Amino acid sequence: MYKVFMNDKPIIITDSCEKLNNCEVHNFHEINFRELQNKINSIDVNGVYLISKNIKADWEKFKSNFKVIEAAGGLVKNRKDETLFIYRLGKWDLPKGHIEKNETKQVAAVREVEEECGFSGLIIRKELNSTYHVFKFKERFYLKVTYWFLMNTDYEGELTPQIEEDISEVIFKNNSDTKEALKNTYENIKLLF
Repeated sequence: MYKVFMNDKPIIITDSCEKLNNCEVHNFHEINFRELQNKINSIDVNGVYLISKNIKADWEKFKSNFKVIEAAGGLVKNRKDETLFIYRLGKWDLPKGHIEKNETKQVAAVREVEEECGFSGLIIRKELNSTYHVFKFKERFYLKVTYWFLMNTDYEGELTPQIEEDISEVIFKNNSDTKEALKNTYENIKLLF
């Protein structure tokens, strides 16, 4: 199964359907991208299921509709088991960014967290699930694949938001503050928790 978010609504490519409330169900091969875009933009639809007979092949076909961008980031925990969040453009998010040419996803994830939050000394513990979302920029649609890693840090100093990336705040949040932050974040970030 693949779950891709477009305007924070899921497009679920699956071989079985456990239908969610107010989600439309379609055969993968009977829908075109323009129709899909219009359905997702409809305020009456919470998401779309695309039923597939060959998920791997259909996933490749789905991706062919977009320019694919790869990114990497971290779900970072400190010694107090607090979670690192960034505040960007009115939403709580996790630090992440583009993978540069000839860079591994692990190296990119550490670099991006360090750049966006202003500290170093991260240790990757394990790879988490990847997330997918579609966005439109200058009349072109992009599929962003983000590789996530669980990381730890012993850093206790000042955190410095990367202002040029529109990050206005960087903070470690305890469990109750994390639950509150997840009320104002993106659906793909919620999946990581």
